[in-house]
Amino acid sequence: MSTIGLIASIVVGVTFLTAGVSKVAAGGQWPVTAREMGAPRVTIPFVPWVEISVGAALLAQLAVPYPAIAALLLLVAFTALIVVRLSGDERPSCACFGSWSAEPVAPIHVVRNAILIGLAVLAMLA
Repeated sequence: MSTIGLIASIVVGVTFLTAGVSKVAAGGQWPVTAREMGAPRVTIPFVPWVEISVGAALLAQLAVPYPAIAALLLLVAFTALIVVRLSGDERPSCACFGSWSAEPVAPIHVVRNAILIGLAVLAMLA
């Protein structure tokens, strides 16, 4: 794996681990915020654990490139949800990082995710 791919994998892995752990740490608040954001109810209990698993696999370089592919797919889904919310009148809390991200969803969230998508692609291709 190239150095750039490894760095990309580490950045995305740390981001996913942080997001998942912060959602778990938020306790019952994160599921409420996720519902307000419009996340499918059936996925809400699993999202933090999937993020933690994908992040850990990226950091440990397990089953390369599959964790990067999973991260890419998740980021595309998360970004689509953000774009849908931005197209409407309501601006719920992003909750991307549990209680650490209480600000309303905004275009900067799309920019952040676009950067992470690019890094996930680098990690996947490296």
